Amino acid sequence: MANPLNVFDVAGRAMSAQLMRLNTTASNLANAGAVSSTEADAYRSIKPVFKSSYDKATGMTTVDVQKVITAGNAPTKRHEPGHPMANQDGDVFVSAVDETQELVEMMETSRQYQNNVEVMNTAKSLVLDTLKLGK
Repeated sequence: MANPLNVFDVAGRAMSAQLMRLNTTASNLANAGAVSSTEADAYRSIKPVFKSSYDKATGMTTVDVQKVITAGNAPTKRHEPGHPMANQDGDVFVSAVDETQELVEMMETSRQYQNNVEVMNTAKSLVLDTLKLGK
């Protein structure tokens, strides 16, 4: 039988990964429509890259955030000569964050996080019930 403390570790790591996913989504939403005077300085969506690790000793797999990468579409170039951020050609570059996609990502992440909370609550309940058997 697996050590119940390992279940807490696995669920905790999964929650940490989902929290990173939620933070990157929040950053993307916060920068939706952000304007820059150069394409290089324009905001690009970010996404975490997860890595799963198998522990032979416990027989359990955990997940960690390996890195955060830029993803998604390139910024959109718009001709707005009156904009304060316009370059010498009168162009601005707007981040191409898909707000609908990011909101769906946020809902999915929230559900995954809640699932891991439920795993922890169930494991806690089972441990407490097991301890009561010894009374």
